[in-house]
Amino acid sequence: MKELTHVDERGVKMVEVGHKGEVFRKAVAKGRIRLRPETIELIKSGKTKKGNVIATAQIAGILAVKRTPELIPLCHPIPLTGVDITFEFGEDYIEATCEVRAYYKTGVEMEALTGVSVALLTIWDMVKAVEKDENGQYPFTRIEGIHVVEKVKGKDHSLQ
Repeated sequence: MKELTHVDERGVKMVEVGHKGEVFRKAVAKGRIRLRPETIELIKSGKTKKGNVIATAQIAGILAVKRTPELIPLCHPIPLTGVDITFEFGEDYIEATCEVRAYYKTGVEMEALTGVSVALLTIWDMVKAVEKDENGQYPFTRIEGIHVVEKVKGKDHSLQ
C-alpha cells in the first residue's frame, strides 16, 4: 500500500529530494472550459471587450506555472526550462494544454495542472460578461476534465 509523502507522525512536511539526481522531467496537463458557441465565435474573431483572450490566458498560465510553489504550499521551487500552453477550439469548448519541462529532482505535474487551471480561469474571467444570463448566473459555463495526460522522467524526448 502506498503512503502519503507530505505527512508523517510529526505533521505536514516538504518531501526531501536532496538525495535524488537531476534528470529531465516533463508533464502535460489538459482541461476544458465549456462556453456558449456565441462566446467561442467572439474569442475566435477577436471581438471580446477585454482584449485577446487566448494570448492573455497563455501569459496567465505561464505566470501561474512559475508561481506554483507560492500557491501550493508543499511544492518545491523548480528551475523550469520551458512552458508551452496551447488551445484547441470545439463548437462549445476550448481545451487548454500545458506542457512543463525541467531538469530537476522532482516532477512538474503540479506546475502543469496549475498552468492549465489558471489559463482556463483567465478565459472565464475575460468572457464572463457574455456568459452570464439575465440573473447573473453561469448556466452553461464549466471548467472540467483537468488532468495529467503525460509525465516523463528521464530521457529528454523533446530533443530527438
